[in-house]
Amino acid sequence: MRIRATVAAVSGALALSAFVVPAAQADDGSSDTSYRARAEQALSHRTVFRAAAVAPPAPDVSFSNFKVAKAVKVGTTNHVSTTATYTLTHGADIDITSDDFANGPFLYRGSSIENATNMLVGDYPATCTATSATTADCTGVIDIDPVEDYLANSDAGTWSGGGLALTYSPRGEKMQGGLGKILVQRTSKLTVNASPEPVKKGKTITVTGKLSRANWEDGKYHGYTGQPVKLQFRKAGSSTYSTVKTIKTNSTGNLSTTVKASVDGYFRYSFAGTSTTPAVNAAGDYVDVTS
Repeated sequence: MRIRATVAAVSGALALSAFVVPAAQADDGSSDTSYRARAEQALSHRTVFRAAAVAPPAPDVSFSNFKVAKAVKVGTTNHVSTTATYTLTHGADIDITSDDFANGPFLYRGSSIENATNMLVGDYPATCTATSATTADCTGVIDIDPVEDYLANSDAGTWSGGGLALTYSPRGEKMQGGLGKILVQRTSKLTVNASPEPVKKGKTITVTGKLSRANWEDGKYHGYTGQPVKLQFRKAGSSTYSTVKTIKTNSTGNLSTTVKASVDGYFRYSFAGTSTTPAVNAAGDYVDVTS
């Protein structure tokens, strides 16, 4: 979502979290009528500024059976998306096929919608199939761009899922949070190099590598420090890796350890992941062991 949390002073003493909406989308009369622009605007209305005005009427809808992926990996510049499905329950007076109605899923970072520090929405509304006069099964896409959505590295971790419904004439908005959980993670990379190649049996093999992850704030990859990483080995002709030892990345994310050469095979590093960074395996590096 093209907004970031800021702190605004209200009545001199009161400071509450509020979202900043681009000027082209900030007013109700904005010329940008896309679903994304309207969704971002509606979500920004939950702030203290909205409390001082008359809120638009809330459509008679509710969301349930919300399902979303366990995690989504976000790199430095790439656009990614994740799909959410849910049940939409609505009043008999709402026509879900009308151009005056739209709904979709969103994600928010924080303990509640009111306390959210960032939100992510989709470029387009969800598609829904009616299952009764007042219920529908819906599928919506949440689009994530680390640049356009102003993701900070501190945004990595657990986000919550929500549902948003919009009416256009008359104007109305309804949002419901606490529908599910998902990890929004900084994409990780892991390399390995085993040398010398070839090597005589019984001699020392040095295995180096690096664990890095996306930095959403400068658009680069930086070493992930102090992380436990497993050195694994797969014998030639086998399909299974076994763990040789576990070491930690240094202050720049680099890895280095030694082993004795025994048989031909592949060495790799394997990282189990954290809540902010996904698991990753390096591609195996083959070593030819001679007698």
